[in-house]
Amino acid sequence: MGIFSRLTDIINSNLTALLDRAEDPQKMIRLIIQEMEETLVEVRSSSARIIADKKDAQRRLDRLHAEVAEWEAKATLALEKNREDLARAALAEKQVLQEEEAIIEQEFKALDEHLKQLSGEIGQLQQKLTDAKAKQKSMVMRHQTVSTRRRAKEQLSRESLQDAFEKFERYERRMDSMESEIEAMDLGKGERSDLAGEIDSLVRDDSINLELERLKAKMKNRPEQN
Repeated sequence: MGIFSRLTDIINSNLTALLDRAEDPQKMIRLIIQEMEETLVEVRSSSARIIADKKDAQRRLDRLHAEVAEWEAKATLALEKNREDLARAALAEKQVLQEEEAIIEQEFKALDEHLKQLSGEIGQLQQKLTDAKAKQKSMVMRHQTVSTRRRAKEQLSRESLQDAFEKFERYERRMDSMESEIEAMDLGKGERSDLAGEIDSLVRDDSINLELERLKAKMKNRPEQN
């Protein structure tokens, strides 16, 4: 089923309103252009047939003009020869041809008016088609622009997200590095503390031993009680 039902529908159509109501404007504009092009071919074909009919009518008119003039001449000759009866017959034939001539002239005039009408409609249809193609081009350009902007935003979003991940990873690596440095600073501290404790114990043992020997010597030097 076509979008338009008559040539006048196309000429009187409001492309903007049609596209505003369409669910898929790009598909709609393609269908509109296709139907306009098909209608334009049909109208031009009709115009070609009318032009051919006009030429045929013109040829018949030319032939009738010549025959009318011929019967006029015959009627004149008959009168010159005092043959009024033949003159009347010649004029009767002339009158029949003139009646046919009048009919063909009306046909020719109707064909000419129809051709002028089709010529005007072809001009309007061609203008509508040009407008439709311009709208289609504009829609394609807008779609490309929107698609390009969307891809750019998506790319920017991915890059921003990637940059955030990279920053987080760098932060984690920095934290790991700082924790490693702290842990490295604590390495060996436990062993040194144990060693220092053992050495201090030895010093204390020596001090106790000295005190023990002193007490033993003191006890030996104490006078025995009776």
